[in-house]
Amino acid sequence: MLPPWLPSKVLYIDLTRKRWHVEDRSDLFEKWFGGIGVAIQLYKEESKPDMDPLSPDNPIIFAVGPLSVIFPMASKVVTVFKSPLSGYVAESHAGGRLAAAIRFAGYGAIVIKGVSNIPVYLVIDDKGVKFCDASSLWGMKSTETIGRVLREVTTGSGFRSIIRIGLAGEKLVRYANVNVDTYRHFGRMGLGAVFGSKKLKAIVFIGRGSFKLDRKYLAEYMKTYKEIYELATQSPALRKYHDLGTPQNVLVLNKLGALPTRNFSSGRFEEAEKISGEYLAEKMLGRRIACTGCPVACIHLAALREPTGEPYFYKTTFISYDYELIYALGSNLGIGDPEGMLRLIRIVEEYGLDAISTGVVLAWITEAYERGIVSKSETIVEPRWGDWKTYIEIVRNIVYQPNEFYKIAAMGVKALAEKYPEGREFAIHVAGVEPAGYHTGPTYWTSLVVGFRHSHLDSAGYSYDEKLAKEGRRDVTPHEIAKYIVEEESWRQILNSMVLCLFGRGIYKEDVVVKALRSIGINIDVERLKEVGRKIWIEKWIVKLREGYDPEKIELPKKLFETETPLGKIDPNVISQAIREIKYMIYEHIEKTIRG
Repeated sequence: MLPPWLPSKVLYIDLTRKRWHVEDRSDLFEKWFGGIGVAIQLYKEESKPDMDPLSPDNPIIFAVGPLSVIFPMASKVVTVFKSPLSGYVAESHAGGRLAAAIRFAGYGAIVIKGVSNIPVYLVIDDKGVKFCDASSLWGMKSTETIGRVLREVTTGSGFRSIIRIGLAGEKLVRYANVNVDTYRHFGRMGLGAVFGSKKLKAIVFIGRGSFKLDRKYLAEYMKTYKEIYELATQSPALRKYHDLGTPQNVLVLNKLGALPTRNFSSGRFEEAEKISGEYLAEKMLGRRIACTGCPVACIHLAALREPTGEPYFYKTTFISYDYELIYALGSNLGIGDPEGMLRLIRIVEEYGLDAISTGVVLAWITEAYERGIVSKSETIVEPRWGDWKTYIEIVRNIVYQPNEFYKIAAMGVKALAEKYPEGREFAIHVAGVEPAGYHTGPTYWTSLVVGFRHSHLDSAGYSYDEKLAKEGRRDVTPHEIAKYIVEEESWRQILNSMVLCLFGRGIYKEDVVVKALRSIGINIDVERLKEVGRKIWIEKWIVKLREGYDPEKIELPKKLFETETPLGKIDPNVISQAIREIKYMIYEHIEKTIRG
């Protein structure tokens, strides 16, 4: 039985009828903890295998976990929905203040279904849900302005978090994101378009509660908290996230030959130094901020000083940057001008677009234009590598969709490749999802095919490739790849059910997670914990297979096998054999689950 201070209530919201109700779902939280474990079960209950991702039936599910906010780096929220980008069930994570707001409003999870007849925003607190007219916000360009307006019109004390979509979500761009507290996002897989399809502009969360622990656990909790806090603040691995943030990867990957450049044509960028974490920290870093409950402060904001048009008057804009943005809107577009790159990042942010997908779409358009596959009559402008000003114009066109070409571009690289089959070989996507920036070797690309969210965060396959490169190995076998991915992804289901920031995965080892749970009244041993992780992984696959996903039918673009990686050119047979072995393991586990 769950301790009474742990959240197990689920808030159900019907946008069509403007109604809500709360249910105690201890049955789910006792078995699956929270986070992705509970979210995938709620998705199974609320979804249909053949539903349209932009239909009212598509549920949006948010979930927190037993460690959320009460331990260092337990700062994330999981959301599950059907992706309009891939056409399959999707998972996305975000930090900021959201986990604290949901938890202290008294909820373990939130389920949103239906479609509003008018633009609407929600105010969610411990008393329930208010449905508010968002007609005046609909069509507003800047996600930052929307957040500022909502902060002013919704008053109240407590932990407050505001999530919202921009114009991209309203226009149903399939890779639109949801902005969280200005500098965080549910970035991947198109949640912004799902919000837009439901006429849901924003949600304001207000948590007024607190965490009250039974006195008999207090001493152990305080001791465990201190141990984890010291690990988080003294770890050299986490120190780099504070000092340089994820952009420290730019020079590391460039040296390895794994930094995607000009639409994955190369693994090295000649101007990497000028967009590196070191350069940005020395020349442009303005602030560091942290998610609630995190002592690391990995969020880096560049201070961009721009003239206003009047003599000696300037405006300073803070722009969040990280490795994935630098890859997608920097090296992969051939942009070596740091200020130009930041301006492009800012416009992508304002419109509410996923930066990774946007950058890969821009890269495909550039290469297709160079090869004569598309013409200026379609692109309107002339894209050139490194030309950030023209890329800003293209981003606007993707959002406003002035012609048929940009209507297709708003659906992602896969859609462009289907319309222009001559460009299929350099359309970089996995199951319709544009990838993160790691051209490291076969483990990474295998992990994207068999990963639930087609993300580098599924099992960090890139890190295994990097390990092999440092060892001087190029002979990785399909079995090694399969074994690594299955073990790593199974364990990450536990981390994502707690819900922990994966930057802290080096701290939250198996024994530390067990100790943290025990200190708040949940007794479980390591083997049982790992077993739950494997079961969650299989539960996710049952859902994805039900929707028709078959990893063996995923075709990777030819270009990936032509560009060198740190392990040499990738052998497609190694990937296909690894995928086949993982698929066999999945079916074997499913059969055991059914028999059990």
